[in-house]
Amino acid sequence: MSRLVIYFSYSGVTASKAQKLANQNDAEVFELKAKVPYSDADVNWRDENSRNVLEYKDVNCRPAIETMPDLTGVSEIWVGYPIWWYTHPRIINTFFDEASLEGVKIHLFATSGGSGIDKSFAELKETYPSLSFIDAKRI
Repeated sequence: MSRLVIYFSYSGVTASKAQKLANQNDAEVFELKAKVPYSDADVNWRDENSRNVLEYKDVNCRPAIETMPDLTGVSEIWVGYPIWWYTHPRIINTFFDEASLEGVKIHLFATSGGSGIDKSFAELKETYPSLSFIDAKRI
């Protein structure tokens, strides 16, 4: 069985951490890309009408993913993302909604300037109770 590091990165910070994590765990890497890429204006948390603010406020928002990873034969994954609004970007929910992950060990990692990953970890475990979330770390 194989291992895979899956990540969403806007600024490149999460991308660099994902590559390092993949190297440490003998895993392949896959970047989740939004079908409609995020612009600088989209991630302006000070603008109440910016895309990431509107997505955060809508718990049912599921931004489309350009391409889903092939999870055939994957037994363990690391899913990484930046912390936006003290939790994960909604595109992470899109991934978990669309991926077939029964029996797969799931590790979460996040990048953040100061916010922890605990809220995100709790929300994802509650939203997807049938999945095997192992741990979550801010790196």
